[in-house]
Amino acid sequence: MPRAKRKRASSENSTEPAAEAGDKEVEKTVTSGAITAKNKSAQKTGEPEEYAHWLVKSEPESRMDKGIDMKFGIEDLKSQPNQTACWDGVRNYQARNFMRKMKTGQKVFFYHSNCKEPGVAGVVKIVKEAYTDHTQFDPKNPHYDSSSSRDNPRWFMVDVQFVRMLNRFIPLAELKQIHLKHKASGGPLKNMALFTRARLSVQPLTQEEFDFIVSLEDVKA
Repeated sequence: MPRAKRKRASSENSTEPAAEAGDKEVEKTVTSGAITAKNKSAQKTGEPEEYAHWLVKSEPESRMDKGIDMKFGIEDLKSQPNQTACWDGVRNYQARNFMRKMKTGQKVFFYHSNCKEPGVAGVVKIVKEAYTDHTQFDPKNPHYDSSSSRDNPRWFMVDVQFVRMLNRFIPLAELKQIHLKHKASGGPLKNMALFTRARLSVQPLTQEEFDFIVSLEDVKA
């Protein structure tokens, strides 16, 4: 893939809690029966659930770090060759481990972070699974890690491709209200990582969570 403008992962220390019509149907049915069966088994044994979807955070507004603009919103992804870019700059071990579990074809929410109105802007998909993040070796890059070596790299990235914008932007404030309601009385977002693992820039989503948030795009706020 031609090198695109680098994606700058949203800071893990954020102060936040922390295609077209046909694609909607694919999004809601992407989980295979095998994965569903594994999830049911995991619930019985107490093992971690196998996630079918993800949420990744990036900054849509300019912020300079070591002379580099960290801005990379969903419109920036759309402007890349083949609307594809590497998702580099993740420097949190748990977020990295989630990224290494990502599978080609999985749908992912593109979340605007560290901005005036954070929230879910659209859907992207994984087109290349985890491989070495080159930015860890570049001393001029804000994500340089002097303790990482090429023989034993510490950090990884994936490639993502734009799928579509949501019919409307789903703001964090709206998701938080729903989360609190579901937490009190039960519902798909009761354990959503956006609120239980708020600072992570890469977060897992269950099929139920993903489907519910997709359904919100056609609900008038």
